Amino acid sequence: MKEIIELKKVSKKYPTFELGEINLTLESGKIIGLIGENGAGKTTLIKGILNIIKTEGAIKLFGQNENEKNKEEIGIVLDDAFFPEILKPKEVENIMKKIYKNWDSEQFQNYIKRFNLDYKKPIKNMSKGMKKKLEIACALSHKPKLLILDEPTSGLDPIIRNEVLDIFQEYMEDETHTILISSHITTDLERIADQIILIDKGKIKINEDKDEIIDNYGILKCDEKEYKEIEQEDIINYKKTKYSYEILIKNREKLSKKYKNYIIDKITLDELMLLTIKGEKQC
Repeated sequence: MKEIIELKKVSKKYPTFELGEINLTLESGKIIGLIGENGAGKTTLIKGILNIIKTEGAIKLFGQNENEKNKEEIGIVLDDAFFPEILKPKEVENIMKKIYKNWDSEQFQNYIKRFNLDYKKPIKNMSKGMKKKLEIACALSHKPKLLILDEPTSGLDPIIRNEVLDIFQEYMEDETHTILISSHITTDLERIADQIILIDKGKIKINEDKDEIIDNYGILKCDEKEYKEIEQEDIINYKKTKYSYEILIKNREKLSKKYKNYIIDKITLDELMLLTIKGEKQC
């Protein structure tokens, strides 16, 4: 697999927030999920990659620095950007044709039909979900090699969200394609992602294959007396409730044999995020 995104010592400073330094290499042919709570730095990282904001450090796409060719190869859906509300999908298409050499009108119109959008309906009269679907249709219709998506399924009902995820998986049938997707809907990422990056307070906390996370990490549940018997080296983070402890562990299979009388549950991405960000560390 080829390296499609390379970040070296990438950082961005604001008065109340700092991203980085981020060192990250992402390979083609994968769906990479970016998770973290609001304000963690996900959108800042994405906008830095896209050169929407200026950052310190080095960013390469497709092995090259920022250039016009890169823009042709990237489909974008951002959470806080869209076309002027007075436009209709037909007029949006006329604009996109002039921007992208590889624009495919037939493919765009197929997406419009598939998403049940009105080709002549002004954007201002569309729901948030309809607008999001139009953005996704535009991102896919110039045949990019890389999709960068910030909350692409936000505002979509479960049925349409499921359809959009199917479309992303269809896109990935070409093994040269790549998706970097930031989402608060971690169940979507559990379904389609190959790799998960968890970012917190501008720093990358976890960067692992999704299957490794689901298969390897776990939550050990015990009371206070049992907690004191757990070796410190086996505790990543923990959360204490009134009557019990929830402990984030790794190497679930190994620790299940070591702590035979303890309950060790499989983990979800939501639980991983909660315990990584909000959990306490062993002293």
